Amino acid sequence: MSNYRCNGCGYVFNEAVGDKHEGYPPMPFMDLPEDFTCPGCGVRYKEDFNLMPPPGQ
Repeated sequence: MSNYRCNGCGYVFNEAVGDKHEGYPPMPFMDLPEDFTCPGCGVRYKEDFNLMPPPGQ
């Protein structure tokens, strides 16, 4: 499972954990709804998130 970070505010979506507060269970980032926006800043879309390298790399 991977982590994706918002370019705007730094919010991180962890696929292994999901985002309980926002109602997203653990799931692949690409399976989030097409209209998903960043819960942190609300103005970024999935294409504005970057895959984070695994820890230790």
